[in-house]
Amino acid sequence: MSDKISSDDAYEADLQRLQLALVRYQQHAIAAGDKVLIIFEGRDAAGKDGSIQRITEHLSTRATRVIAPPKPSDREKTQWFFQRYVPWLPAAGETVIFNRSWYNRGGVEPVMGFCTEDEHEHFLREVPAFEGMLVDSGVRLVKLWLDVSRKEQKKRLEERRTDPLKALKTSPLDEAAQSRFDAYSDARDGMLRRTHSDKSPWTCVRSDQKKPARLDILRHLVRALAPEEIAREIEAPDPAILFPFELGALSDGRLAR
Repeated sequence: MSDKISSDDAYEADLQRLQLALVRYQQHAIAAGDKVLIIFEGRDAAGKDGSIQRITEHLSTRATRVIAPPKPSDREKTQWFFQRYVPWLPAAGETVIFNRSWYNRGGVEPVMGFCTEDEHEHFLREVPAFEGMLVDSGVRLVKLWLDVSRKEQKKRLEERRTDPLKALKTSPLDEAAQSRFDAYSDARDGMLRRTHSDKSPWTCVRSDQKKPARLDILRHLVRALAPEEIAREIEAPDPAILFPFELGALSDGRLAR
C-alpha cells in the first residue's frame, strides 16, 4: 500500500508541475497571439478523454476549446469534407483541441463502411495539403495518435459497460473496436504513412499505462510549443511511450496490432 501511495504522490507532483508549465505557456501564447491546434486520435479507450482533461484542467476557459465533432448533418455531408471543421479552428491566442477530427475518415469511416473507397482515398490525398495550409497560415499543429493493445482495450471497454459512472463513454461502435481490431490497425497504418509530413508530423503514444502516457503527452506539448525558457525545464518524454512516427514504428511492434 505504501508503494502505491508513494507512486500516486509522485504522479500528482509531476502532473501539477507539468500543468503549471502549460499554464505558463498559455499565458505566453495569449500574449503572443499563438494559434494552437492539438489533434487527439487513436483507438477507442486509448485514453484521449483523460489526457485532454489533464491538459485543460487549469487552462483558460475563454482561450481553450475542446471539440468533439458530432455526426455530420445531411447538409454537412454535401459540403467540401473539411468545410465543417474550419469554423472551429483557432484564432490568435486560442488553443483548440480536437477529440477526434477529420481523421475519422482515415479510420472509423472506412472500417465501418461510412464512406466509400474513393472518398477515403480522396481524403488521404487532400489532408497533407489542407494541413500544410493551416501551418503556413500560422497555426501551430500537434497531432497525437494514442494506441492501446487489444487486451488492454478489451479490459477498458468492459469497465465502461459495468461502471455506471462511465455510461456516457459507451458507444455502439465499442464492439467493433475489438471485432475489427486488425482492420483498424490496417487503416491506422495506411493513414499514418500517408498523412505524416515535415509540416504536420504524427507523434505516437503507447497508452496501456494511462498515467505515464498522460504525463508524457503533457511533456511533449510543453517541449513542442513553449518558448525555450519554459520548455528547457521539462524533461523529454520516455521514448518507449511517446515517439515520433516513422515507418519503423509500424514494423517493430511499437504500435499495437
